[in-house]
Amino acid sequence: MDFLTLFLIYSCFVLSAMALLCLCSGQRESFLARSASAVSQALSSVIPAQLQSVAQRVLHRLFHTRSWLFVVLHVVLQAAVYVEYTWEVFVYCWELQFHLLILLLPYLLLAGNVGCFILCSWANPGVITKSNHASLVQIYAYDGVLFQKGIVCPTCGLEKPARSKHCSFCSVCVHRFDHHCVWVNNCIGASNAKYFFLYLFTLTAMAATTAVISAALLIQVVLLSGMMHGSYIDDQGQERAVDILFLIQHLFLTFPRIVFMLGFVILLTLVLGAYSCFNLYLALTNQTSNEWCKSRRHGCCHHPTLQPHERQAAYKNIYSKGVWGNLMEIFKPPAVLGSKKKT
Repeated sequence: MDFLTLFLIYSCFVLSAMALLCLCSGQRESFLARSASAVSQALSSVIPAQLQSVAQRVLHRLFHTRSWLFVVLHVVLQAAVYVEYTWEVFVYCWELQFHLLILLLPYLLLAGNVGCFILCSWANPGVITKSNHASLVQIYAYDGVLFQKGIVCPTCGLEKPARSKHCSFCSVCVHRFDHHCVWVNNCIGASNAKYFFLYLFTLTAMAATTAVISAALLIQVVLLSGMMHGSYIDDQGQERAVDILFLIQHLFLTFPRIVFMLGFVILLTLVLGAYSCFNLYLALTNQTSNEWCKSRRHGCCHHPTLQPHERQAAYKNIYSKGVWGNLMEIFKPPAVLGSKKKT
């Protein structure tokens, strides 16, 4: 069916675009940037040198420097979803006597999400400076595997505290560095990790509640119309009972914007839900994305079962304080606790 082909192409495109953007959002050498570089090299014989130079500058600007492009894209997509929700979904649901508190839930989540977004975007993530370097060095011990004592940042000229990393986007070293998030145009570190945690989970909840309400609206419309008990005439002139494919096509032709929005927020819920679960795992085990990636490269595990002569290179997470202690460190980092004890 033409509709199903179009909808499948649309779904694959949205899912692929979101996956690529998520992959490139926190990596210096992202998959998308590497792919673009490979394609550029393959086509270097046919693409003019000036055009290649322009393309490289654009890619560098997008994925290697701080830019508000993804923030603007984030705001535009969020606004598009809420305009459609307000314009059609809310109105139809209100006419079908949905509970008002349920209909207002996406707006409440939006208010919380915007607040967390602003705090995460504008808060100091934990930039290491000469004035706070001495105190930050004492917070975490060096594990001797991922973080070695005596390593000096060539850009900042300071010894790197354990769990810190230099961000090439912001050109600063960040305490308890997690990653650089292009969607908030800021690093995620010890001081704003709690805001990012809440931002991510409220964003996931927004997509999920919008998807559930929109799906409930379409289901209610189908049940009230009695369409499931009807029949239709196919292209060969034969009468057939209404099936799921016909029902989806009918809903798309009747409510095209709602169906497209529903497909988008469902895919968004799946991607954000998976990423939220990953961040929850990191929080519960007191790891950062940077440490998780580095430990995978070392072939690490929390309880290594290597041969005795190999255990010197193995990594064990020495920063975990138990589930509750790890969660508390997200919302009350040791630097804050330390400053309170001194006063």
